[in-house]
This record gives sequence, C-alpha cells and structure tokens, in this order.
Amino acid sequence: MSRHSLRAGTAAAALACLAAFGPAPGSAASPAATPSPSGPAGPRFVPSACPEPAEPVEAPAGAECGFLEVPENRSRPDGRTIRLAVARIPAAAEKPAADPVVFMAGGPGADAFDDIPFLVDSGLNKDRELIVMGQRGNLYDQPNLACPEVDRFNEKAVGLGYDSPQAKQLMLEAVTDCRARLVADGVDLDAYNTTENAADFADLRTALGIPQWNVYGYSYGTNLALTYLRLHPEGIRSVAIDSVAPSQEVTLPWTWSSTAEGIRNIFAACAAQPACKERYPDLPGMLTEQIRKLEAQPLTLDVTPEGGGKPVRTVLDGGALLNLIVAFTPRPHDLPAALDELSRGNPERFAQARAAGSVQKEGLFAHGLTNSIACAEWAPGYTEADVLAAGRKEYPDWPDSVLAQAPQLPFQYPVCGVWDVADRAEIQRVPTAGAVPALVVSGTFDVKTGASWAKGVAANLSRSTSVVVPGIGHWVVPQSPCAQQVLASFFARPTAPDTSCVDGLKPAPFTIIPK
Repeated sequence: MSRHSLRAGTAAAALACLAAFGPAPGSAASPAATPSPSGPAGPRFVPSACPEPAEPVEAPAGAECGFLEVPENRSRPDGRTIRLAVARIPAAAEKPAADPVVFMAGGPGADAFDDIPFLVDSGLNKDRELIVMGQRGNLYDQPNLACPEVDRFNEKAVGLGYDSPQAKQLMLEAVTDCRARLVADGVDLDAYNTTENAADFADLRTALGIPQWNVYGYSYGTNLALTYLRLHPEGIRSVAIDSVAPSQEVTLPWTWSSTAEGIRNIFAACAAQPACKERYPDLPGMLTEQIRKLEAQPLTLDVTPEGGGKPVRTVLDGGALLNLIVAFTPRPHDLPAALDELSRGNPERFAQARAAGSVQKEGLFAHGLTNSIACAEWAPGYTEADVLAAGRKEYPDWPDSVLAQAPQLPFQYPVCGVWDVADRAEIQRVPTAGAVPALVVSGTFDVKTGASWAKGVAANLSRSTSVVVPGIGHWVVPQSPCAQQVLASFFARPTAPDTSCVDGLKPAPFTIIPK
C-alpha cells in the first residue's frame, strides 16, 4: 500500500477486477458523467446489471445493483449529473429486519465493492440487507477519478528512496498529468469532498425509499459517517464507526501522533508478554536504530515479488520502513521478529513487502478523490513545517527526512499545490454531536487511526457505546470475531449492545524466532 492514507492494508481479490459497470477504468471508452443542460433532476436510482467477478469467487446470491444519479456539484444547479455504483445484498435470514445497513468505505478513494467479501464474512448481511455504494469518483462510478499515472509512479517508487527528490519529482509529474486529464474531461475537482459524499448517501436513502437504516463505516468512512450524521440525521436508526478518523481532528500533522500511538501499543503489548519481552527487550530502540541506519545508508536489493516473477530493484530506507509498518506489512504480531531479523542483516520481510508495490493494478484506486479531500480538508491551516514538528515531537531521534513526510501521504503539500482545490477546513473540521445510538470501535494496534482519538467522538454522542479491542489493528470488525458479535448485538439493540466478549481479551502471542 503506497499512499492510500486511511485504507485498510488488505483487499479482497473477489471483486477487485469487476468490470460489468462499464469499460476498464481509465480507458478511453470509460463512461463519463451525464451533462444536464436544463439542470440536474432530483436524485434517482437506476437499476443495472451487477458486476461479475473476474476471478472465480462466488458473489452474494440475489444481489441487485444500479446507479444513483446525483448532481456533481449541488451548489451549481445547472451542472452535470454523475452516477454512483450501488449494490444491494440481501439478508441471509429468512425474516430479516426492516432496517438495512449501509456501508461507508475507507480511503478516501478505496473501492467499496472490493470490501463486500469482508462485510459478508463479518455477518453484516446476516439479519439485514446490506447496501454498498461507491463514494463519488470510485471505481465503477461515472466519472471515475482513478489516476493510472499515479499507479505507474507507485510501480517505479519501490526502486527509489521513499522521500528522495527523484520520487518527489516523479510523483508531482504523475499528479499533474492526472489532474490535467480529469479537468479536460470536465471533472469539477472541488465537488469531490466529504460534504457532497454525505449528501449522496442521504439521497440514496430517499431514492431507494428506505424510511430508516443503520450506518457502518470504517477509517475515512467514519469521518464520512460522522459528517452524514451531523448534516443529514433524518432516517438514521444507528451509527457504527470502526477505526475512527475524527472530523474535527484529521489533519496532516495528526497522522504522526496517531501512528506513534499504534506503534507504542504494539511494543507495549510485546513487553507485557514474558517470552516477547525476553526475546525483544528494546523494540523502540531497535526501531530508531534501523530507521536512522537505513535513512543514512539505504539498502538496494533485487527482490522477487511474493507471487513470483522477475526480481525487482527495491530500495529500503528509513521512510520506506516506517510506512511499511503503517501499512501492516509485516503484520503487527510479526513486527518484532521482522525488526530483529532486519537488525541482524536479514531485510527479507520488509524488502518483499516493499517489492509488492511494483505490482499495481492500474485504475482501481481513486487517487483523485484522495487528493481532493486531503487537499481541501486535511492540509489547510498547516504547513510542511508543522508536519515535521509533529514528527519530531513523537520521534525526536529520527532523521528529519523521514519526519518531514506525513505517514502514507508523502509530499502531500506539494501535491496539493498542483491539485489546487478550495479550502474546506472550516466546513469539515466540525465535531458531531447528537443522540442517535452509536457504537465506537477501536483496535489498540491501529497505526493509522490511533484508538485514543475515538474518545472525543464518543463523548459528543450522548448514546454511544465504546469498545476497544486489544491486539487488533486498522478496521477491527473483519479481524475480530468478538467485534463482529458486538456489532450484530448493537444493530439488534442499539442502546444496549452486548459487549461482554471484550472482557478479558488480550493480544495474541507475538512471533518469536530463535536467536
């Protein structure tokens, strides 16, 4: 995972390559938004064929799909109409509850359809219909704000220093080319923001004729869910947010404190397990040593990707190491072992994870949506110096070249200078308060949205239940059977969910390798 900010580090192959909504993303024949000379009509849902998996994975039986048609920019009544891909997945129960669950994906820019296998496996459609809509600009939407130019840069980036001048130059060239292409196609980049995203979901409920539904979002989807609850509370029965990105807190400097919290929790959990503490007695010192060493003398390796193929030139420096940890590669329970191996001259685990970035499926991720939101909502009001200061506060012994880049969002301020969208910080950085029943779920090992940041959100929601699951990272529910039980209990009884399974939970044992 390169710079997919708040996106979970795994993705289901099941629906990643679906193509029934139109031609391949980024192709010349890719469907475009519909001009509306007389002004857009009210939102409407238009049935359409569901995607068919390109790989042999069974899709949920009985799913119904289509497009939600909405204005691209609601402040411009004579603007064009865009189409957002929607899937309705029936409940597994014979007599389901009347109120469905609508899902809000992470990212921003991640394909929501890609998450359907995780949602089904987690029981989201056990007792209720599950509704999934791609946020505006996503893979099957019209238009799609993919940036194949950025994907091609990511392929090359594994052979460059993470924070090197060459990487910066090539990234900015890719972003410039993507922006120029999207604008030439008529895309209004200022219209791809969280406020419009929230209005899309409000319009979807109305267009589908659903009196009341439940909301479940993770990562950036929690930011969106909170904005939706604040601006469009009508028809919301309950809200569950998983791995919380607080609307009022998310800025580029914030990423450092959030990342550092998750890493500290992983290391503290190792220290609490006698075998791990004995084998890896000083993980914070080991990490600092390796960050400093690799940033001063990067390793250049020829690495065979995990799936096979030709060796790939791969550079492992301090910035790459930190961002691989944020991306959960290796996974948290393997992290102490991987750092120990690295310190003993064996970088294989990290190098293979870095090399995996050389294999990109172009056009699957909506980098355009990422940049429009990051540049309008997260970057304003702060500077590159503020990002560096936030990094120094958490890791004073690390090199500035590593600390100058917000985790998973390298060179974002120069990128925003190219992307050039209006400042929406004052509009978006607003806390959500209310009495709608809410479930707030966090994982102690989350290095993208630190668990402690959920406390302020829960405090503003007067009928909220907070659950912190030990030893689980970003996007808790698919990784934790207990969290799945809590979520199901919450949707059944939003004001009195059963959280008893969390009591006594402890992180699983860490991987221990012999000396």
